[in-house]
Amino acid sequence: MNSARDIKRRIKSINNTKKITRAMEMVSAAKMRRSVASVVGIRPYAHSAWSVLTNLARAFKDHQTGLLEVREVRSVLVIAIASNRGLCGSFNAQVAKKIKDEISNPEKLKVNRIGDKKLESSVPNVDLKIDFITVGKKGEAMVRRLGKEIVATFPELTYLPKIEDVRAVAKIVIADYLEKKYDKVAVIYTDFVSAINQQTKIRQILPVSKIDLEKQIAEMDILANEVGLNEPDLEYKIEPSPKELLDYIFPRLIEMQIYHAILESNASKESSRMLAMRNATDAAGEMADGLTLAYNQLRQAKITQEIAEISAGKATLEQ
Repeated sequence: MNSARDIKRRIKSINNTKKITRAMEMVSAAKMRRSVASVVGIRPYAHSAWSVLTNLARAFKDHQTGLLEVREVRSVLVIAIASNRGLCGSFNAQVAKKIKDEISNPEKLKVNRIGDKKLESSVPNVDLKIDFITVGKKGEAMVRRLGKEIVATFPELTYLPKIEDVRAVAKIVIADYLEKKYDKVAVIYTDFVSAINQQTKIRQILPVSKIDLEKQIAEMDILANEVGLNEPDLEYKIEPSPKELLDYIFPRLIEMQIYHAILESNASKESSRMLAMRNATDAAGEMADGLTLAYNQLRQAKITQEIAEISAGKATLEQ
């Protein structure tokens, strides 16, 4: 059995750890509130951007060039969004699992959509090229462990980036797609549903898919009547020309998709870290309580033993 001194030392160590996890929980809670405010604030704008992109994709369905060109999938570029540090519960583990699942079973990655139809690739799974752009040091480490090529990595985008910070990612994505280095671009991110519920997802970015955009719109936490999900199809009058419009507006909308995914992941990360630190604080409190009880029992046993020895000594002297 441990001595009272050892137990007391462990209680002190656990209480010190509890103070640290409690402080980290409070910091994460503050960061979570800022991250959630950012993602909730961007959702109405993102919803409007997706609506415009959906209607443009519909309006230019016969204009299959540039970012609207749909090709058989032979190579895929995936943007994987994780964190720079650990101690955030299952956040990074779920992202790693999603990456591994998509690599080991890339049937969905091999599908491109043309309107309501699917263009399935005939390329064998082993010959499908899957490269990555990583956001966060943990994402980079995940991909390197799987032996996949990393085109670029952006560790500085893991907390409240600005839209200007995301343009470097968007430029790589758009340039490589237009140069036909990749036939499809997707993003793996964590969708913030609530403080206790985050869902890791993969979304197609390029080619522009009407169906994927409509799914993303429907999943946003905004009432349908408020944002007009049921609005009729819009007809656009294009000036000065469709090509100039596409060259200008589509890159901005692609930037918004990536930016929105990063903000969703940031809010999810901070929520997961806050809950992890809260659970660690609670666990430390329970351990300290258990050790305090053991310490008190050990002290009581020693006191009882000493009283018994004194009584036995007194009885011997009286005889």
